[in-house]
Amino acid sequence: MPSTTINPTRMELTRLKGRLKTAQRGHKLLKDKRDELMKQFMDVVRENRALRKRVEEGLMRAHGSFTVAAALMSPEMLEQSLMYPKQSVELDMTFQNIMSVDVPEYHFKTRSQDPGEVYPYGFAQTSGELDDAVDAMSQVFRDMLKLAEIEKTSQLLAEEIEKTRRRVNALEYVKIPQMEESIKYITMKLDENERANTIRLMKVKDMLLKEAIQERRSEDAKALESFAN
Repeated sequence: MPSTTINPTRMELTRLKGRLKTAQRGHKLLKDKRDELMKQFMDVVRENRALRKRVEEGLMRAHGSFTVAAALMSPEMLEQSLMYPKQSVELDMTFQNIMSVDVPEYHFKTRSQDPGEVYPYGFAQTSGELDDAVDAMSQVFRDMLKLAEIEKTSQLLAEEIEKTRRRVNALEYVKIPQMEESIKYITMKLDENERANTIRLMKVKDMLLKEAIQERRSEDAKALESFAN
């Protein structure tokens, strides 16, 4: 039902038709954006699933090797071996725009490119399983960082999809129907006013015609009376 404050004029009708056209165009663009966001989101979800599986397998492998190493080495020797790491990393973050959503990109770089720097101890008094555990952790670290990036991306895309979906629904089920109903109401009122004006003009025309006929008859009567005298 249209608002009772609508002014049923042709200017208001033109304005509403312009707004309706804009809303319909915006509705189509938002639907296209929502569909593309869903496509991007599903791609990210599939990548996230595969990467999470790889990370979990890497962590299980590292944990298994570390457990064996802890059983073979004394706690003091294990703690001393890992106390002073030689390798360090730098982490930078930039943003990528996906359908007006700024998602993070993490850039991982080690201080040294020497793969041997990952081991902070000598190999003489340590277990080979500890080497396997450290190597597995160094390999899974990059995947963990990528997983964090992908999960944050999926979260931001999901929020944008929900926001876009609400806008699409608001236009489709509230705004556009309200404007269409208001246009229909104004058009009906203008048609009624036009019919009323037409009827009024016809009545005025009939009244003027009757007055003209009566005036003509009065003149004819006077003329006959004058002629008779």
